[in-house]
Amino acid sequence: MNAALGIMCKAPRPGRTKTRLAAHLGPAQAAQLSACFLRDVADAVLAVPETLGRQGYGVYAPAGSEAELAAILPPAFRLVLQEGADFGVVLSTTVQRLLEHSHDCVVLINSDSPTLPAALLTAAVTALRRPGDRVVLGPAIDGGYTLIGLKRHHPALFTDIPWSTGDVLRLTRARAVDGGLEVAMLPLWYDIDDAETLGLLQAEIAGTPPAFATPGIVGGPAAATRALLTQWSEA
Repeated sequence: MNAALGIMCKAPRPGRTKTRLAAHLGPAQAAQLSACFLRDVADAVLAVPETLGRQGYGVYAPAGSEAELAAILPPAFRLVLQEGADFGVVLSTTVQRLLEHSHDCVVLINSDSPTLPAALLTAAVTALRRPGDRVVLGPAIDGGYTLIGLKRHHPALFTDIPWSTGDVLRLTRARAVDGGLEVAMLPLWYDIDDAETLGLLQAEIAGTPPAFATPGIVGGPAAATRALLTQWSEA
């Protein structure tokens, strides 16, 4: 058994990455922070026990940014180019392609949660390997999800979803229920898209865990992000 753990990512280029954060930090700093987020989420993937069987992927855009991403991601990661412009199509085709690469399950992870606990990724793989078909969702505080896991291709989960809204998780769960698919929910976490969630991250790194965190679920070390934020604070 070999799980595919794919990080949905864009090359961290100023003006094209983390545009909402760029309004607060500036384009160059937002791109720097995005690169650190990607490094830290990749570290969370590597923290999933090798005994489970797992392979990390960078599911990336745009074409031509392979060298940039290879310099950020661990050498053991593989790169898969995103297909399509619609995010639902991107997610659906990625699940299908990775399952066709002989992976027994696929977990797709957003790249904006640098403190995402590796325990959630381990729990997602473990849940997918139980008998029976299901979707695993890691809910985010903004109404979306930090990760989605599948062992079979269910394109309906990604069709006509209003991405980047607070309805993503609710509608995805509804599609699963309508299709008779079991839903396994993981503990709540968060991603960083704006000044408010950046404040949550800064507080967590400073030692104040998120108020919504499930007891026993501890954020990852986020070493790259921590180092950059410390550098900025000392400048």
